[in-house]
This record gives sequence, C-alpha cells and structure tokens, in this order.
Amino acid sequence: MDFSLSVEEREVRDWVRTFVQRDLMPREQEVLRRERAGQPGLTADELRELQLKAKESGFWGVQTPEEYGGMGLSAVMTALLEAELGRTFVPFRFGGAADNILYYANDEQKERYLLPTISGERKSCFAITEPGAGSDAKAIRTSARKDGTDWVINGEKTFITGGNEADFVMVFAITDQEKGANGGVTCFLVDRDAGWKSEYIDTMGEWGPASLVFEDVRVPETQILGELGHGFDLAMQWIGAGRYLLPARAIGSCERLISMAIEHANTRETFGQKIAERQAIQWMIADSGTELEALRWLVLHAAWQVDQKLDSRHAQSMAKLYGGVKANEIVDRVLQIHGGMGYTRELPVERWYRELRLLRIYEGTDEIQRRTIARNLLKGHVKVGGTLG
Repeated sequence: MDFSLSVEEREVRDWVRTFVQRDLMPREQEVLRRERAGQPGLTADELRELQLKAKESGFWGVQTPEEYGGMGLSAVMTALLEAELGRTFVPFRFGGAADNILYYANDEQKERYLLPTISGERKSCFAITEPGAGSDAKAIRTSARKDGTDWVINGEKTFITGGNEADFVMVFAITDQEKGANGGVTCFLVDRDAGWKSEYIDTMGEWGPASLVFEDVRVPETQILGELGHGFDLAMQWIGAGRYLLPARAIGSCERLISMAIEHANTRETFGQKIAERQAIQWMIADSGTELEALRWLVLHAAWQVDQKLDSRHAQSMAKLYGGVKANEIVDRVLQIHGGMGYTRELPVERWYRELRLLRIYEGTDEIQRRTIARNLLKGHVKVGGTLG
C-alpha cells in the first residue's frame, strides 16, 4: 500500500503552495483591514486578476472537463489543491468552474449559461434552501405554476451562496404538489432580469449569503434544466458532488493554525519558561496534530472513492463530520494557546475561528452527517470495518 504522492500530484500541489505563499499570503493584512471596515477582502477585479494569473500557468477549471477547456483533475488532486488554498483565509478560488448540474443543460442552455459561466462572463447560484426547509430539502415550498408555455415562480430562498452577485439562478420549485420530491420538483434557470430579487444576510463570518425572493417571476418552458419533475435528483447530485472538498480546505487551515501555535509556544515565556514546556500546551499540540492527520486520510479516502466511481456518500459524510468538529476544536486550542492576543483581530486566529464554525452547518450539518452515517451502519448499507473490503 503506497501512500506517497505521484510526481504529477507533488508538482501540482507544490505549484499551488508557491502561488498561495507568493500571491495570496502577502495580502492577508490588507484583507483583515478591509474586513474590519466592512469591505470585501478581495474585490471582484482583484479576484479575477489572480484567477487569470493562475490561468497563465494552466490552473483554470480545476475539475472542469478538458473538452470545456478545464484541467479535469481527479478528486484526490483537487482535495490536495483545496488543502493548499486553505493555508490562507484570503478568499480565493480558481476560475473556470461551473456547477456540476449545469452539464445537464441542453445545447442552447449550454451556450447561454454553461460556457459563459466557465469563461467567467456569467455568475450562477444554486437555490434550494428555504426559511422552513434547511436540512430537510424535501420540505421546500417555492412553487412554479404552469401558465400557457410559461411557468410562474413564487417563493423565497435563503442562505444562498453567491446569491447577491449572481446574474442567474438554478432555482428548485414544486411543480407537482402531490408528487413533491418524488417527481414533483423542477429546476429552472432564471436570469436576474426576469425579476427575482436578492438581499444580503449578515453573518458572524465573512461569508455573505443572500435571501432570494420570487414574486410572480415568469420563465418560459425552455428554462427547465434537465427534465420536468426530476429537479430533486439534480439537487442531490449538486449537494453530494464535492462534500469532501469542505474538510479538505480545513486541512490547510489547521496546518497553518497548528504551525502558528507551535511557533508561539516556542517563543512565548511565562514564569521563566517557554510555554512549550508546559504539559497543558504540549497535549493541545499533540491532540491537534493527531486529529489533523486523521482528517487528512478521511478526506483523501473519500476523494479516492469518488475517483474509483464508488458510492462515496458514507466516506464523504464521515470526512465532513470529523472535519467540522475537529477543525473547530483545533482553532479553539490555537486561540487558547495565544491567550488574549488570539482573541484580538490583530491576529487571524479569531478570523479563522468564525470561518471554521460554518463548516459544521453548511452543505449538511453535523446532525445530518451523523444521521447518514448511523443509518448506513444500522441498516447494513456499510459494514463496520469494511473500509478495505
């Protein structure tokens, strides 16, 4: 069993690591200053500039198929890249990506939505969550009523990532009340100029989601993505496609945080001794280092299952659950090791503290992951100790 990286994996990872250290980390103090002033850490133009700089070295559309101009990287490789990006809190992502369900678009829709999204000319958002339907996606109430050859959409979506910036939305609505999630939910591609509105939701972190409101928004039948009534299946494909990538980025964050804790422990003195000599500090470092390595292998194993075309839902739920819980425990220890300075906004520790808290909520809460894992084990879908077959 070989756990080493291939030459290609190492070269790609090292390029991203260099990019993060050279082009992103030097911006951290300015990002913190802007965020304290209530401004975006990166402007849209700055993000685009960085994305194009990465594109010059071939980093564009990391998981976008090569036929669409992307790199078509494996899940394992993508997880390695996300871990490297997680080493900084500068809000960067590679350009050239589109939501996986957009590839179900017909030829006309691909020309209008998929290709411009990949090129960066258009911005999308995915809208299924509602005020009364968070973890229970089947409880959505947004409706679409047929009127001639059009559909009229009414309802509200909430906590929509990118909803304030998007110029079109993939919105899920009930088209057959009796069937509900079992054949009665449809996905529509809706341009902003069709009349839907967005409003910023202020959060404890720097993530700014939106609430979307649809009031008699009229769209033609040609705007259905996929098939009428089969939207819920598309939604589940979107939600489950890359759950492993969330804890993957947390790997990088935890690596950086633990390194900060080690450096501080080796320089900070109290009562004539460096705090690294204190057993309490040593145990926090030891636990954090051990949990980080366990997280790394949970994530890489889930990514490997994705690459092998296996049913990876159980492994992804485990990685997401463990990553969310342990990343929060690690950042809490690192803040404690830094004492009062860790609590200030002069250091980025409290910034990561707020950011990592979200990992236990979005794209499947801890409770939903535990529900999935327990159900799989109790019903025999997955055997205890069956990881290696």
